[in-house]
Amino acid sequence: MRIGEFSILKSDDRARAGVLKTAHGEVPTPVFMPVGTVGSVKSLGPDDLQDTKAGIILGNTYHLYLRPGDELLKRRGGLHEFMRWNGPILTDSGGFQVFSLAGLRKLTEDGVEFASHINGSRHFFSPEKVVRIQENIGSDIMMVLDECVAYEQDYEYTRKSLELTTRWATRCREAYPRDRGDQLMFGIVQGGFYPDLRRESAEQITDIDFEGYAIGGLSVGEPKQEMLELMRYTAPLLPAEKPRYLMGVGKPLDILEGIAAGIDMFDCVLPTRNARNGTLYTSRGKVNIKRAEYREDDRPLDPECDCYACRNFSRAYLRHLYVSRELLSYRLNSLHNVHFFVNLAAKARRAIVEGRFFSFLSSYRDIYGE
Repeated sequence: MRIGEFSILKSDDRARAGVLKTAHGEVPTPVFMPVGTVGSVKSLGPDDLQDTKAGIILGNTYHLYLRPGDELLKRRGGLHEFMRWNGPILTDSGGFQVFSLAGLRKLTEDGVEFASHINGSRHFFSPEKVVRIQENIGSDIMMVLDECVAYEQDYEYTRKSLELTTRWATRCREAYPRDRGDQLMFGIVQGGFYPDLRRESAEQITDIDFEGYAIGGLSVGEPKQEMLELMRYTAPLLPAEKPRYLMGVGKPLDILEGIAAGIDMFDCVLPTRNARNGTLYTSRGKVNIKRAEYREDDRPLDPECDCYACRNFSRAYLRHLYVSRELLSYRLNSLHNVHFFVNLAAKARRAIVEGRFFSFLSSYRDIYGE
């Protein structure tokens, strides 16, 4: 396979099992990407990530630009060399920070000016600068600069925003044409919570020749059912022959519902964030490890899991570490949760190949249905 090629090996209705070729290896899909915002999946090292069988991780352009700085990363051979991770890396463009740090930024046609959340210093991101930063980072997949709008944003603003996102996407592609190097570039569909605007955005973004396409602007405070309906509506609007990425949506059942809709790639901070709060995911549902009922529970956290934590430690020990605020608790809990999410996507892939994905999905609806 050549770099950038995406092959679909098997389908089960809309669910797809595929493989994406990047400069740092092939990525089997569906895939869950652990989030390493500043070049580290919290509390885990590269060897830990290999133990979880993570095939690709995610970094954040905005945060890596602020620290340690993209020029420093370039001087040190890029993020792969700096953090000693030899697998694929996707970097988002900072577009979500345009949304989440709304009080610290100002949008113009040229880009977005923002104040650093660290020290208040002023910075400006244009589409071209975002591309240059991601070139310096050396990620395998770079995302275009976009604007993510709030859930209750009105129709007219959302329409203007998606058109701005399209113009920015065009500038990103022009700043990094397909023949420039081995990095791939994904476009992002916006359009808020208006189906006609989602369709309009999808038509505009897919008219630009990207190596993959993402659905952005979901999981921003909307009701779950509305998110699922819009996801199912938008996914078929994206080219079937390119990878589809659902940005920032990551509860277990949400991932599986996304796969059922034809989406290939997922990321979320949930596994490590909830690990630090004592919420662990298992094949039998969520476990709140700080509960007193686990004080003398010698069973493994999940008897069906082969991660390091489940192979070696009891629920009682994991609870002891957590209530004692031992740092090892964060590592073991994160190891397990990341392994669970990565393995969930891998199990879904096997189910697609074997033609039993929807029975697999049904079993998780029973376990993780809300």
